[in-house]
Amino acid sequence: MTMLNRRTFVQLAGTAAAGAHLQTLTALTPQAPPQPTAANNNIQFALIGAGIQGQNDTRVALQVPGTKLVAVADCYDGRLTHSKELWGNGTPNNVDLFTTRDYREILSRPGIDAVIIATPDHWHKQAAIDAMRAGKDVYLEKPMIHLYSDGPEMISTARSTNRILQVGSQRVSSVIYAKAKELLASGAIGQLNMVSARWDRNSSLGAWNYTVPPDASPETCDWPLFLGSAPKIPWNAEHFFQWRKWTDYSSGVAGDLFVHLFSGTHFITGANGPTRAMATGGLRFWKDGRNVPDVLLALFDYPQGFNLSLRVNFVDGGEESEGFLFTGSEGTLEITGNAVTVNRVPLEKEPGYTISTFATATQQQFLEQYRQKYASTPTGTPYAGVEKFVAPHGYSDSYDHFHNFFSSVRTRKQPVEDATFGFRAAGAALLSNLSLERGSIIHWNPETMKLT
Repeated sequence: MTMLNRRTFVQLAGTAAAGAHLQTLTALTPQAPPQPTAANNNIQFALIGAGIQGQNDTRVALQVPGTKLVAVADCYDGRLTHSKELWGNGTPNNVDLFTTRDYREILSRPGIDAVIIATPDHWHKQAAIDAMRAGKDVYLEKPMIHLYSDGPEMISTARSTNRILQVGSQRVSSVIYAKAKELLASGAIGQLNMVSARWDRNSSLGAWNYTVPPDASPETCDWPLFLGSAPKIPWNAEHFFQWRKWTDYSSGVAGDLFVHLFSGTHFITGANGPTRAMATGGLRFWKDGRNVPDVLLALFDYPQGFNLSLRVNFVDGGEESEGFLFTGSEGTLEITGNAVTVNRVPLEKEPGYTISTFATATQQQFLEQYRQKYASTPTGTPYAGVEKFVAPHGYSDSYDHFHNFFSSVRTRKQPVEDATFGFRAAGAALLSNLSLERGSIIHWNPETMKLT
């Protein structure tokens, strides 16, 4: 196989027959490499929320040329210590890393251009608004909102402050999803009528049972600051470190995983969101005190003429599995891992017939008329083919998403996933929670981004 650079697809094209020959073709034009950045022209950024996702985000962000981490905020002292171990003096980042429990101390510091916000969901709105008002650009982890009332204020603040706000659903920057979008728009599978997506898991960590450190206590953790707008309860280490399991801080599987599936669907189809949602599910296995479901299924109607079905199952009996299946009138398009596969099955040109129960003379009469009408149409099953497009080994859509964010910071151009896109993805995802809670169908206007 021809070696291609990291921003190029490898197309593996063949037929549906077993043992088909595979050809290697370039399928996408490579993006221009990042421009060299002078040493004194770094984008200096801070991390707010140094948990699992926050630290992973920072590792990727620092791979983008011309970036420098200068500060970290987190409510747990152990993560501040580890951030210095990873990125302070004597490390490749080699800076006098400022750390604090209170992110507002970071926002008041000069020389910080942008922040990565990877806090629990219930802090997303306030932290993002505070950062934008302090003149910082924002990379905000998904879901953008925790409550529907969060969205309009976040959008208006981004506009009024002229700050960049990019939401962290990296599929919007993925070459895999860009290829899927191109294929769908080209009519590769005909008229789209249904999208099915899933994100299943089958492990304790996958179900958010994150490790509680042995030194966890009110002395090492700023519990009042963590709670913020959430109900005030006594210290609880599980709530602090496993916050995704409770609605006071989290949006459940809808906000953690459905929102990725919505971002992908909206990017590929160009849709703004569904008009109707219905969901079911519940706590089927992880009955450990959490109050969010571990199984959630939902159906959505889109005004473009297709339906979306989503599923998350935290007890699926197998390995973690994520994927999409786009079904059209002339084939399917499937995304799994770092590949997109198109299975073309064009509709037959002839309608066919069922005449065996008619009188013999009637059958003959019909056949004469039928052959005259379709005499020029080739007979037999139309050609069916399979094409598979695979990203290069080691490809990272997270890197591309951060590259796009920092490019927006430099150019002041709107990001690939701005606040409006982020609100529409999260707003659609949270319809599932609302439907499950009310036990009814929920209506949504994707243009005005309001419940109806």
